[in-house]
Amino acid sequence: MRDTNTVEDSMTDTQLAGAPSTGAAAPKGDRRKKKDREASLWSDALGDLRRNPVFVIGALLVLFMLVVSAFPSWFTSIDPFAAGSCQLADSLKTPSGDHWFGFDIQGCDVYARTVFAARNSVIVGIVTTALVIIVGGSLGLLAGWVGGLTDSILSRFTEIFFAIPLLLGGMLIMSALPGNAWTVSIVLATLGWPQIFRIMRSSVLQNKNNDYVVAARALGAGTLRITMRHILPNAIAPVIVVGAISLGVYISAEAALSYLGIGVQPPQISWGLMVSDASVRWLQAPHVLLFPAAALSVTVLAFIMVGDAVRDALDPKLR
Repeated sequence: MRDTNTVEDSMTDTQLAGAPSTGAAAPKGDRRKKKDREASLWSDALGDLRRNPVFVIGALLVLFMLVVSAFPSWFTSIDPFAAGSCQLADSLKTPSGDHWFGFDIQGCDVYARTVFAARNSVIVGIVTTALVIIVGGSLGLLAGWVGGLTDSILSRFTEIFFAIPLLLGGMLIMSALPGNAWTVSIVLATLGWPQIFRIMRSSVLQNKNNDYVVAARALGAGTLRITMRHILPNAIAPVIVVGAISLGVYISAEAALSYLGIGVQPPQISWGLMVSDASVRWLQAPHVLLFPAAALSVTVLAFIMVGDAVRDALDPKLR
């Protein structure tokens, strides 16, 4: 039997000669664990989304509405903007086999107008959400990462906009501006970015002192590299969730502004504008109101379904 002291000496020599030290390996180990956690989070979330019928149905509806808004001529041969497309002789005619949604008070095909109206409504939702995420996310990332005086100034500045209600502020601003989809998008984004700012700032504050960030600093990684590779990928999940849900909210806000006559203006078309025009004679011709309102409701519901499903998939507390 070998002597115990000999075995211990042998183990000590081996450690001194070739075994890596625990301290040197710690940063690499932290980085590997962090990457594994990121991959696991997103892969598990994607798996959950594929198995979630709410997400599948919502995503299919969203995809369909995006295709309709991008290529409306694929779904109808009637161009509502063409001269002679509206005939007063067809005013308020009910749905038929040739004209599925009937005609409005001006004798325009309601189906064609509903299809073409999708573009402005969806554009407002997508552009507003993109602007809100870019502006609010960037400022929230800056405030959370830098902290100190920068955080205080940005937070106080955000509170000014956060105190203005979305619809009320939109009504006041749009009353002095030309009504089109791009103007509505900019106005809604101006009033909506503080929500994303707060979410991103809070998420960055939770992540910036994690072990993998400390390890990256110890290895000499620059601020930009740490922000883009370690902070942003871990802080973006709640922003994606809120952005998906907010997209439907902004479509509803555009419809409300157009309904009040200060959003999208004729000769442009949007679902809110169609609902506003139909509200005068909805008892006499309910089909004129029903179909654009249904398209608006289904689209908003689809985005909310997708947002809720993504939230459930990305929130560890709900897994």
